[in-house]
Amino acid sequence: MADPHAPNAPSDDASAPRRLRPEEQDPRLWKGDGWTARVLKNEDDDGWAVAMTCDGESEPALVGPWTMGRDKKNPKPLDAGSFATLVKTASEVLMRHAQQRRAQLHRSVMAEGPDGVRVRVDLDIVPDEDDPHAVLTVFDADGEVGSRTRVEPSFKLSAETARRWLARAADAG
Repeated sequence: MADPHAPNAPSDDASAPRRLRPEEQDPRLWKGDGWTARVLKNEDDDGWAVAMTCDGESEPALVGPWTMGRDKKNPKPLDAGSFATLVKTASEVLMRHAQQRRAQLHRSVMAEGPDGVRVRVDLDIVPDEDDPHAVLTVFDADGEVGSRTRVEPSFKLSAETARRWLARAADAG
């Protein structure tokens, strides 16, 4: 009986990532672990490139140069080690893009309210095509939501703008 923990062992769990099976791979096309690596002719020169595409996506997450083979005409064939490195690199690229996107849409500052208590104020931009807006959320010292208000997506959050906003909210309430 095959060891179920061995690399490339079939998995009964449908949610588990698909393991690489070298016998199913082609020297220029590898699929596994939710990714497809495709070696392509580089149209700009005589070289080769590799495109890493996440399953379900139409555009590659990563495109980079690929090594020539020994004959200096054809690409080096994909192998398990190269594919694993490409998966790791492409996954890191997607993770950095997600972090950058989150940083663009979320900002958090500490500000002193009118009562002298420091609170955390978060601004979360909602990039909706039909109704773009932002949500300003105030958290108390225990991390509980004190208030939540809709604001313009152009609202510039800083400790000073948060302090002024908290003072206006206290005067209105």
